[in-house]
Amino acid sequence: MTEKTYPNHGTITGPVVMIGFGSIGRGTLPLIERHFNFDPKRLVVIDPVDKDRALVENRGYRFVKAELTRRNYRELLAPYLTAGEGQGFCVNLSVDTSSLDLMKLCRELGVLYIDTVIEPWPGFYFDETAGNAARTNYALRETVRAEKAANPGGTTAVSCCGANPGMVSWFVKQALLDVAEAVGADIDEPAANDRDGWARLMQRVGVKGIHIAERDTQRSDAPKPSNVFVNTWSVEGFISEGLQPAELGWGTSETWMPANAKGYEEGCQAAIYLEQPGAATRVRSWCPTPGPQYGFLVTHNESISIADFFTVRDAEGAVAYRPTCHYAYHPANLAVLSLHEMFGNGGTAQPEMQVLDESNIVDGVDELGVLLYGHRRNAYWYGSQLSIGETRALAPQQNATGLQVTSAVLAGMAWALANPKAGIVETDEMDFRFCLGVQLPYLGPVKGYFTDWTPLKDRLSLFPEELDRQNPWSFRNILVTV
Repeated sequence: MTEKTYPNHGTITGPVVMIGFGSIGRGTLPLIERHFNFDPKRLVVIDPVDKDRALVENRGYRFVKAELTRRNYRELLAPYLTAGEGQGFCVNLSVDTSSLDLMKLCRELGVLYIDTVIEPWPGFYFDETAGNAARTNYALRETVRAEKAANPGGTTAVSCCGANPGMVSWFVKQALLDVAEAVGADIDEPAANDRDGWARLMQRVGVKGIHIAERDTQRSDAPKPSNVFVNTWSVEGFISEGLQPAELGWGTSETWMPANAKGYEEGCQAAIYLEQPGAATRVRSWCPTPGPQYGFLVTHNESISIADFFTVRDAEGAVAYRPTCHYAYHPANLAVLSLHEMFGNGGTAQPEMQVLDESNIVDGVDELGVLLYGHRRNAYWYGSQLSIGETRALAPQQNATGLQVTSAVLAGMAWALANPKAGIVETDEMDFRFCLGVQLPYLGPVKGYFTDWTPLKDRLSLFPEELDRQNPWSFRNILVTV
């Protein structure tokens, strides 16, 4: 049997520096090998934990056991990022390192950069002296927006390019075009980064809001042990974002706001937050396989960036249209049990953490997509239905959740190589057709589904609730309160 060949997505002429070698780093490295030309002598992986260093060194690459800190990151990284000739690429897949600081360093050195989340230095997520507004993803995103405004253009740095945030922003544009065609709207596809054109198209189509609607059914070969947090991706990352305030892009169709909701007077003002943790906030949503489901309103960058990107302003600059947007995440069942155990212990995380990999998952699918709702066809879900079985056949060292992330990193790297002077960009601003063209071979079935379900459908009335019967897709009806 001949060895499978893979499309080449570009040449990295300088060093490749990967920061972080957790579940996503382990899955991304084989994809970089498959799809890019680079100098293997200048590929370096940096991580403070070296339990998987053999996966790096057996491939002929260098592993550096080191922890990046505020004090040492410049001194430690600069020699690796600038070794030899050509333009380097920094692939930041770490936790507890400032994405903004690393991004700024890379742009100073002329090095391409990509990450999957805006990560802060340690202490941000659990700072009990800071107000909740200061611990939000809104606050983190505003620091990157400020840097972009202060230093436009220059070397490309792709911000928040994983599955979500990342891939789902590309799904939103394809889903919007599908809905526009279905409702008979006039379609003149805007350019990739034409914010106003895309926003006005969404306004014409009549989309009231968007759920990043996900259901992970991957199942372990063993039950969850007591005092162990089990997840299908970074446990540290999930706990951190789960204990941040619930956040959502706040749309113009909303006529009601929760009593504990707060807005912002500075920045893009496209979002609100609730004075409660996202992983303890439930919402009603829909995915194709399970149908109606509860999800957790966990804060994510895309909830803010998508709402911001699709904002229409009038001639005076006032907001004329904006969709509501938020995550509605049902993680793997063992992760749900882990959350229940953690919150039962006052929010204190379990002493042991386990990420399920391809070797200890029996079966299941990560069904991750976007649900565009409120238009004339009611609601439309579009996304990836990737199974663990397909994942094992497609790529090594990862589960279905991981491959949706790592393939988005691959797409973002390819786009950056093709657009090396784009400055700081969010995935909403990138060419979704280019990026999905790179990523689709790794996503399993990617399909769209219309549904007549609404948050009011088949709803029992055993307990009193204040519902908005005139507007089925009101956030009042989506938020679980009883």
